[in-house]
Amino acid sequence: MLTCYDYTTARLMQEAGVPGLLVGDSAANVILGHPTTLPVSLDFMIDITAAVRRGAPKVFLVADMPFGSYHASTEQGVANVCRMIQATGCDCVKLELSAAHVPLVEALAGAGVAVMAHIGLRPQSVGVIGGYRYQGRTAAEAADIVALALLFQQAGAAALLVEAVPPEVARAVVEKTTLPVIGCGSGPYCHGCVIVTHDALGLTLKPPRFVPQLARLDEAFRQAFSAYVRDVTAGRYPADEHAYTMPQAEQKRLAQCLGKDQTK
Repeated sequence: MLTCYDYTTARLMQEAGVPGLLVGDSAANVILGHPTTLPVSLDFMIDITAAVRRGAPKVFLVADMPFGSYHASTEQGVANVCRMIQATGCDCVKLELSAAHVPLVEALAGAGVAVMAHIGLRPQSVGVIGGYRYQGRTAAEAADIVALALLFQQAGAAALLVEAVPPEVARAVVEKTTLPVIGCGSGPYCHGCVIVTHDALGLTLKPPRFVPQLARLDEAFRQAFSAYVRDVTAGRYPADEHAYTMPQAEQKRLAQCLGKDQTK
């Protein structure tokens, strides 16, 4: 699974054979330039999720529910999740969850919604957990994460996303639950994994240590943009081959309309 935020990239990812896409609230960081995921709105997430679905109609599409869209009440969460699904056609919604959200997961599962429960590091809760630090550092913390996974399995979650925990913790979650487990910086024992695409393509300044470097598109982009600037500045662009043509007879008529002789 990879993150995706736009139609064009979604089309290419589907063509490349990526089976699952996550429209993550990480768009707040890599698309909008915010330092956290908190400012991104539900309307924005709906717009980009719908765009990704249009670009990749055959993939398993997971939509991230942003901060504030399900925190006020179970009723608010159900209403906003239903709005997301109806407006985008996504297959699943991902929510960053604590034990307090069990009633919401139960309500959504009862309504037939596939919920991916996001546990471990929860970026929407950075104010509580003390920043972007990996979780499950102690046996007690690890046991709490496993207990939370079991809690959401019992509540009816369809899958788990475990972010930024040691491999031993992710392995315990996999062994103790029967749900598909997607890891994000959580080692090799999960059933699948997801990374932020911009990190893997060299488009962010400080990618996490767990992200593989698939390409360095930042330098390719710089070179392409610089080439454009050079060609325009030097007068090489636009050239004749970049221009649309007007038939000679129409050029003469235009000159007559403008009162000019453009045949000279």
